[in-house]
Amino acid sequence: MDVFVPFAAHRPKTRLSGTFTIEERRAFADAMLGDVLTAVQSAGGSPTVLADRPIDLTTRVGAEVATDVAVRVDDRDLSPAVNAVLADAVSNTTDDAVAVVMSDLAIATPDSLRRLFVADGDVVIAPGRGGGTNALVVRDPAFRVDYHGVSLRDHRRIAADVGATVTELDSHRLASDVDERGDLTEVLLHGTGAARRWLVDAGFEPSSAAEARAGVRRRTDD
Repeated sequence: MDVFVPFAAHRPKTRLSGTFTIEERRAFADAMLGDVLTAVQSAGGSPTVLADRPIDLTTRVGAEVATDVAVRVDDRDLSPAVNAVLADAVSNTTDDAVAVVMSDLAIATPDSLRRLFVADGDVVIAPGRGGGTNALVVRDPAFRVDYHGVSLRDHRRIAADVGATVTELDSHRLASDVDERGDLTEVLLHGTGAARRWLVDAGFEPSSAAEARAGVRRRTDD
């Protein structure tokens, strides 16, 4: 399956600016991208990075991960960039399906992605926390995305408008995207790849506070 992975190379992870320097944000975003590409390939997908500017993928994720990964550059906002992909790919791909998997799903596994790829439905949605859409499989050529606002609700509506069936995939690993400091806890607790190693090397660990949910602390914060 053709799998497109949107990646903000220009200004990655802006909501983590209070936690990381800009250089750290770039390095962490690169680590997450590498983990997602590795998981997609291991799940049998053929990934293309949908980047907002030209990038040297070998420098970003390493030569081993970058092998057989294409880069498509589109500097428009996420929705029009993905819709251009859908307009091209759904009609041209050999299996009449295309997937879109976000580059910050740092705890996604090959098994979780295989479940996404093989699920029945004209549109298969892996919801994110808070009403987002973290991954999609699209088999209906009339379907288009709208990531602005509560995109899960919008994608249900768009699918209904074009007469497409929808399957929603319940997956903790695909629901856990990384946008804010609290999301780093999931990577530390459940991650196994480069993103978790980067956080550990940078001094992050789950906090031992008495709250019901674990937080994250950086040893240099002490």
